[in-house]
Amino acid sequence: MATEVTILLNELGKDGKGSDRETLDRLLPLVYNELRRLAGSFLNREYAASIQTTELVHEAYFKLTNQRSVDWENRGQFFAIAAQAMRRILIDAARSRQASKRDAEKLALDDAPSIPVAVDRQLLELDDALRELAAFDPDQARLVELRYFGGLTIEETADVMKVSPATVKREWAAARAWLFDRING
Repeated sequence: MATEVTILLNELGKDGKGSDRETLDRLLPLVYNELRRLAGSFLNREYAASIQTTELVHEAYFKLTNQRSVDWENRGQFFAIAAQAMRRILIDAARSRQASKRDAEKLALDDAPSIPVAVDRQLLELDDALRELAAFDPDQARLVELRYFGGLTIEETADVMKVSPATVKREWAAARAWLFDRING
């Protein structure tokens, strides 16, 4: 199956349009369950109280298949970019909820615990920290996206990044420590 996904991804880039309907129709069934698993891992962390797994998968798939400048290499790269797309969708949703809360009427104090403010704040803090990490170590930021947001294993991450699993383990530990310090002060 991984080989078939890679072949289909390569076909998408051949015509330069990136939107061959027949190829997309053949690709979706092969990647759908994995995209649902990926979306579920995001949503299991309670990062998007107002977005459903199916909605996240469909939005991400739409973004992925409308890419014009991606030279698809393999399945791992596809899911790495899928993780980026899902992260952006969730960040945009959190920012949108925060903006609407600022514009909303004052809430009664009794209603406050039912609002997922802490979840949005945590996601936005993580996004800010990842941007900061990417400024001085883009590889570690990408590794965090692949492992944390993408749910890739050590081996899959190593394959996508073209490094050894030992390097992934070492850099993963360093990135997690840095993010923990950055977010928790």
